[in-house]
Amino acid sequence: MPAAKPVRQMRLTAEHVARLAKDIADPGFQQLPGYVQATEADYERTVAGIMAGAPADDFWVFAYGSLIWNPCFDFAEKRVALARGWRRSFCLGWDYRYRGSAETPGLMLALDRGGQCKGLAYRLPADAIKANMDQLIRREMSMVPSAFPARWIKVDTADGPLRALTFAINRNSGRYIGDLDADRTADMLATARGFRGSMAEYLFSTVAHLEEMGIHDRHLWRLQELTAERIERGLSS
Repeated sequence: MPAAKPVRQMRLTAEHVARLAKDIADPGFQQLPGYVQATEADYERTVAGIMAGAPADDFWVFAYGSLIWNPCFDFAEKRVALARGWRRSFCLGWDYRYRGSAETPGLMLALDRGGQCKGLAYRLPADAIKANMDQLIRREMSMVPSAFPARWIKVDTADGPLRALTFAINRNSGRYIGDLDADRTADMLATARGFRGSMAEYLFSTVAHLEEMGIHDRHLWRLQELTAERIERGLSS
């Protein structure tokens, strides 16, 4: 049996992330123009719509970012999956609370059109789909209208194609940031932090887990190099 390929050595490390560690109090909901805080009625309506459009058989969720390393739901199975026609991108702005602030806004990953994206497909337990969707939507949808609404897409796996729920950016949303180059994106990833941690930590965890699964995202790999350089230069101090 051939030896497993060694995991690439990331430039961005836990030591870089530690430089940005800082206790920050939760500032609470941050109002953005054109958006309001999601209510229980919004959550229930969204989950009901998802459930109504779900496949008749298994219920799958496609993860491309933090759900890979920090899923907020129970699952019965997971598979490496490929979404064609979509790519992961730091195109969701602006985060002034969770991993950013008014002074150092954060950018979050979302699926954007074009290219392809390899991630994980999770199969939810058949007897707990509603409970797990309640948790997932409350994590992903803090305000309405959602800038990256849930949608069903086709993904390919080694065991065949699946229909899976994921979160893709609405390009008509005021939160869509589609024109930042890698250098400007890295500037933000190297400085942004909020009460849940830093964007550097988010990037580090995502790239590290992708690499462990044998998934090499060239765009994120370049961003982790650029982000580490900036932290070393003291841009985040």
